Amino acid sequence: MVTVSEGIGIGLFMNGQLVRGPDGMAGEFGHTTLEVGGPLCGCGNRGCWEMLASNRAAARYYSRSGETSNDPSYLELLALAEQGDVKAAKALDTQALFLGRGLRMLATGLAPAAIVIVGEITRAWNRLGPAIEKEVTAYPLPGRMPRIQPAHDGETARLRGTVALVLQKHFAASSFL
Repeated sequence: MVTVSEGIGIGLFMNGQLVRGPDGMAGEFGHTTLEVGGPLCGCGNRGCWEMLASNRAAARYYSRSGETSNDPSYLELLALAEQGDVKAAKALDTQALFLGRGLRMLATGLAPAAIVIVGEITRAWNRLGPAIEKEVTAYPLPGRMPRIQPAHDGETARLRGTVALVLQKHFAASSFL
């Protein structure tokens, strides 16, 4: 599961279990460098995936277009694109390109059966999904590419995942995952 929000969050499920790693940091792919010399990330590195494919990145792309001095919210950006704003659409297309590149990294390195996308980006999936999938399959390796699909319940999917983690941690309720 890939959450696209202010950052990029990854949940890895293998054999029905959430993968945590020895320090609880398994799945921190949002801080993998995709563009050397790219924007400075809060982690101290440059060009991290989340600096290129998150909601904040899309707002930054729009602001750099010279359209406004204020960063719109992501929902405002989606609405602008829906209303035909070419610069908003280009900002979202750039976000989709980098999201696809990061997903290709996951598909190549982990060979999952499916990648589920969660977040507000799913509201524009009809428009952005094909661009994301095109980037994922641009340089295919032998083998089957994963299904890439949006979570149809957007924000509530993140909340349910958080609740499941809390229940598992405090009540050992692994069946909630």
